[in-house]
Amino acid sequence: MNKDKENLSIKMWAEDDRPREKLLQKGKLSLSDSELIAILIGSGSRNETAVELAKKILSASSNNLNELGKLSVNQLCKFKGIGPAKAISIVAALELGRRRRLADGLEQVKISSSHSVFEIMQPVIGDLSHEEFWIIYLNNSNKVIEQFQVSKGGITGTLVDVRITLKKALELGAVSLILAHNHPSGNLKASEADKQLTSKLKTAAESLDIKVLDHLIVTEKSYLSFADEGML
Repeated sequence: MNKDKENLSIKMWAEDDRPREKLLQKGKLSLSDSELIAILIGSGSRNETAVELAKKILSASSNNLNELGKLSVNQLCKFKGIGPAKAISIVAALELGRRRRLADGLEQVKISSSHSVFEIMQPVIGDLSHEEFWIIYLNNSNKVIEQFQVSKGGITGTLVDVRITLKKALELGAVSLILAHNHPSGNLKASEADKQLTSKLKTAAESLDIKVLDHLIVTEKSYLSFADEGML
């Protein structure tokens, strides 16, 4: 794109270069991330187009949509040309994308590997700044019956009530469980507390003929599986 075009309003661009028209004519896959965000923004400022503003916002997020999704309305409003309405549109769109990924994960009803658990849980807890502990309840075909948040804690830990966990399993008729919690720090090393809790839950569940199949520590980009590491 030449400098003359960059100084023009989007309305003065060639029709093929306008994000909305480009989407209509060539389809959504033809648009870059910045062009899609520009559609959400709607308009730029006197000195830059919506696409240029979108590129600036993306660049500040390391051109990473996951990082962009962590920005609050107030943080987005710090960009010149972004007011509360535009910021809310961006936050809402990225949250819909996160929920869509979660829904796609839940469609993979049968748990076949630790990675399939990660695909389900990463959109739920992978990006959080605090720790949460979840249980996935399974039937005898390793199909997900329900996901359940047992506890929500601070940056460094959360408490888990074994009785609540197993009561829910009995109510659902679950025959096995998978434990999952996140480490906001990004550290994938299991702490002694993680190991002790896993052992405690496994022993208690076995007394009710319920198996603990795995325990995943989830971060934004990766995970640790107790089962894969021979820690169960």
